Amino acid sequence: MALPVIIQMLKSVKVLHIEPTDSCNAACPQCGREVDPLFDKNNLHHLTVDQIKEIISEDTIRGLDKMFMCGNYGDPAAGKHTLEIYRYFRSVNPTITLGMNTNGGLRNTAWWTELAKIMYQPNEHPQEYVVFSIDGLADTNHIYRINVDYKKVINNARAFINAGGRAHWEMLVFEHNQHQVDVAQQIAKDMGFKWFRAKISKRFKTNPISFLHPPKGWKDPNVTKGSIVCQALAESSLYISASGIVYPCCWVGHNFNNRLDLFDSIQRSWSTDSPNKICAETCTKNIFGSSFTNQWQREVEF
Repeated sequence: MALPVIIQMLKSVKVLHIEPTDSCNAACPQCGREVDPLFDKNNLHHLTVDQIKEIISEDTIRGLDKMFMCGNYGDPAAGKHTLEIYRYFRSVNPTITLGMNTNGGLRNTAWWTELAKIMYQPNEHPQEYVVFSIDGLADTNHIYRINVDYKKVINNARAFINAGGRAHWEMLVFEHNQHQVDVAQQIAKDMGFKWFRAKISKRFKTNPISFLHPPKGWKDPNVTKGSIVCQALAESSLYISASGIVYPCCWVGHNFNNRLDLFDSIQRSWSTDSPNKICAETCTKNIFGSSFTNQWQREVEF
């Protein structure tokens, strides 16, 4: 892809996904940090504001609708500069929607209170959010979210909510916790979460683990027949990894050969008999949805 095209894509981006670090407290068995043989836990990165300034201009940030932190290997709360990055985006674009996905088991309540204050938007329809990935209750959350303390997650989420933060509870459903979905939904409502979502991972096929089983009676999210409809193109989004590399999206961000300057070759592959494997697994779409959209099988707004 020619450099001017890359610059134009950066200028036209509306949704920016940032992985502020590839460090994490958890050891989720199906996560890339546990199954990717190329991931080096001894060579961790912490994205800085200065690095972001080198990648994306303030004019581009002013044009963004949304910036959220998640990633492939790390948890945003583990980032050394996470709060600083949020402050920077809020200062440049006061109306931008800020978001985060986290296991919630890091930092203390003071940190989560500060995050809520930074994210806060004083308008009638606030959209800022933190998705707390809580996969069950005290006796089950740690089965997948290994090393994550449920009680600490709840305390951190409560601090965030009490400080004015908009929290979402997102639960990965397995056979071992499916009996707790209704109870978790009620706890989320009682605590003041704004959303509860139950989610089925498509990794049971891509990253099978012997002691993890899909829930019984829930729909298989995987879509294998149809056309590739790129989610990143649809929402004009880009992904910046913890090492500062720009990719079309986080899904292809596992592989250096999928970086943004090679996006034209990725797109060309979609019309061949050998499309980019990650694109095919994630964004193949038909009348029943895609593997990406079909993950969320219960969505309740409070």
